[in-house]
Amino acid sequence: MRVPLSWLKDYVDITISVEELAERLTLAGLEVTSIEYIGIPQGEPRPGLVLPPSTHLVWDREKIVLGAIREVKAHPNADRLVLAMVDYGGDELEQCVTGAPNLFPYKDKGPLDPPLLAPFAHEGAEVIDGHGENGARMILKERVLRGIPNRSMVCSEKELGLSDDHEGILLLEDERYRAFAPGTPLQDVLGDAILDIDMLPNIARAYSILGVAREVAALTGATLRYPPLDVVMKGPPIAGQVQIAIVEPELNPRFTLALIRDVTIRPSPQWLQRRLKLAGMRPINNIVDATNYVMLELGQPLHAFDYDVLVERAGGDAPTIITRLPEPGERLTTLDGEEHVLDDFNILVADTKGALSLGGVMGGLESEVRDGSEQVLDAVGIVAGEPDNDEVPPPTGKASVRGPATRNVLLEAAAWNFINIRRTMQSQKMSSEAGMRFSRGVHPAMAERGLRRCIELMRQISGGVVAQGIIDAYPLPAPVIQVDLPLSEVSRLLGITIPKDEVVRILRGLEFSVEDRGDSLLVTVPDHRLDIGTGLTGRSDLVEEIARVYGYDRLPNTIIQDALPPQWANVALEREELVRDVLAKAGLREIVTYRLTTPEQEALLTPPGQPSSWPQVPYVTLANPITADKTAMRHTLLAGMLAVAAANARHTDRQRLFEVGRVYLPVEGQTLPDEPTHIGLLLTGPRDLPSWQGDDRRGPVDFFDLKGVIEAMIRDLRLSGEVVYRPVEHSTFHPGRAAELVIDGRVAGVLGEVHPLVREAFGLGLDLGKPVLAAELDLDALAAGIAPLRHIAPVPTQPAVYQDIALVVDRTVPAADVEAVIREAGGELLEAVRLFDVYEGDPIPPGKKSLAYSLTYRAPDRTLTDQEVARVHDRIVRAAEKRLDAALRA
Repeated sequence: MRVPLSWLKDYVDITISVEELAERLTLAGLEVTSIEYIGIPQGEPRPGLVLPPSTHLVWDREKIVLGAIREVKAHPNADRLVLAMVDYGGDELEQCVTGAPNLFPYKDKGPLDPPLLAPFAHEGAEVIDGHGENGARMILKERVLRGIPNRSMVCSEKELGLSDDHEGILLLEDERYRAFAPGTPLQDVLGDAILDIDMLPNIARAYSILGVAREVAALTGATLRYPPLDVVMKGPPIAGQVQIAIVEPELNPRFTLALIRDVTIRPSPQWLQRRLKLAGMRPINNIVDATNYVMLELGQPLHAFDYDVLVERAGGDAPTIITRLPEPGERLTTLDGEEHVLDDFNILVADTKGALSLGGVMGGLESEVRDGSEQVLDAVGIVAGEPDNDEVPPPTGKASVRGPATRNVLLEAAAWNFINIRRTMQSQKMSSEAGMRFSRGVHPAMAERGLRRCIELMRQISGGVVAQGIIDAYPLPAPVIQVDLPLSEVSRLLGITIPKDEVVRILRGLEFSVEDRGDSLLVTVPDHRLDIGTGLTGRSDLVEEIARVYGYDRLPNTIIQDALPPQWANVALEREELVRDVLAKAGLREIVTYRLTTPEQEALLTPPGQPSSWPQVPYVTLANPITADKTAMRHTLLAGMLAVAAANARHTDRQRLFEVGRVYLPVEGQTLPDEPTHIGLLLTGPRDLPSWQGDDRRGPVDFFDLKGVIEAMIRDLRLSGEVVYRPVEHSTFHPGRAAELVIDGRVAGVLGEVHPLVREAFGLGLDLGKPVLAAELDLDALAAGIAPLRHIAPVPTQPAVYQDIALVVDRTVPAADVEAVIREAGGELLEAVRLFDVYEGDPIPPGKKSLAYSLTYRAPDRTLTDQEVARVHDRIVRAAEKRLDAALRA
C-alpha cells in the first residue's frame, strides 16, 4: 500500500524524519519496502531499515519555486509560442518563452486575477528533459527562442519528474495552493515522500491512511485526528426511497445505504486527483473517486449505484436491495466486462430483478455510474465508472455501456464475511482493492463511518443534495470484546517488566479502552479491530500489541523463567528424520514436491491400455483449486518425482533423488482420508561420477543399485523382521524388472525400472540405455519392523575362518533363498555370508547358474578347528542339495 506522507499528516503530526518513521513502522510490523521521494532529498539511512538508494530528481530550494503567472502575452515572432510573465517572489516579473498549449486560452487577456500558479525553474536549475527519453536531465541555460531571450522555465509534470505528461505545464488550480506565496520552494508545496508498506493479512486493521496514522500516533505519542463524519442532509428523507433485505446475515452482517440526488459527473478537484495518483489509483470522475478516496482513507470499501437504473429495474417503484446467494446457473457481468457463472456460495447484491454486483469484490456493469458518454472496456480497464474501488484488471473481452449521465447516486457501505470473500475471489479468479480489504476483515462498525464520510465528500465535489437519514440494516451486530489482562502476564510472556503507565499508554494509543484494576487491566477492544481474541488468546494478542509498539528491538535476551513442559518424543518425526539421514548418507538428495496434483497427471504412471496397479480409490479434490494443475491430493509420490526428474534432465544426466511425504487415500465410511507416509526413490544416469581411476563404474544404474540403496536403508533402520524381495508385475515398471519389498509377510513397497512408456509420458525419453529406477515404500510398514533396542555384539577376540562355496542351482532360484538355507544350516558358527559371483555359461548346464558365496566362521570363545569348520561346511552343502536341488560346483 502506498502511503503519501502529505496525506498521512492530515491525521497525525509527524516530527521525525521519514526514514526514522519508516524504520519504526517496520519494527512495529508494518514493513516499509521502499520510499519514493518526490522533489525532496533522501535522508540518512537508519540501522533498522534497509532500502535501495534513490535516484530521483531533487528540486533545488533556491532555483525551483512556486511561480505566479500574472499575464500571458503573444510571442511577436511565433504563433505556437507565448510569453508567460511570472512572479517568482523577486523584484520584477520573469519572462518565460513557452509553447504550453494550456496557456494559450489566456493569451492577450491582460493581467490575470487571480494569477495562474505553476512550478517555476530559474536559470541553472536541474530538471528532466521534456523532449528526452529515459529520464535524461538538463541544466537550464539562457538561449534565444525565435528572437526572445529565455533563461527560465515554467515546468510540466515530466520536467519535474512527477509523470511522463508533457502536454502542458502543471497548473496548480486548487485553492489550497494559494496559501503559498510566489517564490516558495516547490519542495514545500509539492514535495512529498511515499511509503510503500507491505500490508500482510495480520495487519489488516492498518490497510488505510487512517490505519497507518493510528500506528504512527501510538509509536510517537502524537494525537490522532479523525476526518469529519458530519453530513449536510437537506433532501427528502431516504425512508421509502429504498429498502434493504439481508437473506444471509452470517455472510453480510451489515448493509448501509445513503442517497444523493442531482449530482454533476465531472473530474475531481485537483487535490483529490493528486492524492489518488500518489496512492497508485487512476482518477475516473468525482463520484467514483470519492469512493476510492474514502476506501484509501478509512479502509472501508464502498459501491456507488446509479439510482435511476435501480428504479427503472423496479418498474418505477422504490428499489429493494437484497443480499443473497445466487440461484442455480445465475450469471453476472462485472465491471471488467467479464460474465461470471456464479458459485453457490458467492454472496450477491441484487434487487428484485436480479444480481447487481458481487458483494465485497466487484460491481456489476449495468448499474455503474455513467458520465453520459459511451464507456468502452479495453485493455487498460474502464474509461469511467469504477464504483468498486479498484483499478479493474484488464478484461479479456470488451463491453460498452451507453446511457445518460448519472444524476442520482445510491451509495452502499457494507460488511462481509472475510472467509466467504476470500473463497469468492479464488473461485471466480478475481481481484480488487475492495476484495483485498474485505478478504482480510473489515469491522462492521466501519460501514456507517465510511458511508457518512463518502456521501458528504460527494456532496462537496458534485453539487448534489443528500437525502436525510441513512438506511442501516445490522442483523448480526459484532460483539464488544473485553479482555482481562494481568500485568504479571505481560511480564511473563515478554520476559521484562514494562511499567503499568507505559502499558496503559500503548494500549490507549492504539485506541483500546483501559480500566485500571490494580494488578490487572480490563481492556475493551476498539470496534475497528477484528484480530483480538477473547480469554487467553486475547491476552496473548494484547501482549503482542504492547511488545511491537514498545519495540521488539528493546526487548533484552532473557532466559525463560517458566517451568518447561514435559518433553515427549515425536517417534514418527524421528523416524522420518532417520530415513532422511540414511538416504542422504547414501548419496541421494531430498526433494519436496507438491501434494496437490491432478488425476490426469497420475494417470501417466500407467501405460495406455493397461490396468493400473495403483490404489483405485477416489481423489480428495479441492473446492477452490489455486491452479488447474493442482486440483486433487496425490495418491503417490512417483508422479511428482518423475516430473522433477524430467525438469532436472535438461541440466544433468545423473540424478539421485528421494522424498518423504504423505499421500491421501480416501476410505469408505471415513470423513477424512488415510494419510500414510511414503518414501519415494529415483535413480537415473551414470552409476558414478567421472574419476581419474577409469570409467569402470560409469555405466548406467540398474535394479541392483536401487536395491542396494534400500538394503542400506533397512540396515541403518535396524529392521528386525524378515526382509524379502519378491518379483512382481506392476503397471508403472518394466515387465520382469520390478519387485515388491515384503517385511514379515507384509508388502512394504515396490521397486524397479520405470516402464519406457511411462518415462516417455513424463518427458524422460525412450532411450533404453538410460534406465530410470524408482521405488515407493510405505514408511509405516517399515517402521513396524524397527527394533526398539539395538543389539550390540562385543568386539571379536577369536580369529575367523574364511571359506568359499559355489553352488549350482536352477536359474529361477532367488539368491535370497540360497542365502537363507546357508545361514540356517550354518548355525551359530556362521558369522557372515556374502555373494561375490554369479555365473551362467559353459561348463554350467543350460537353465542353471552358479552362485559363489564367501563364508565367515567364528566362535566367540575359542579358535575353530578345521574339523569343526568342515562339519558345518558339509552340513550347508547337504542342506542345499536337499532343499534347493543344488550341486557343489567342482
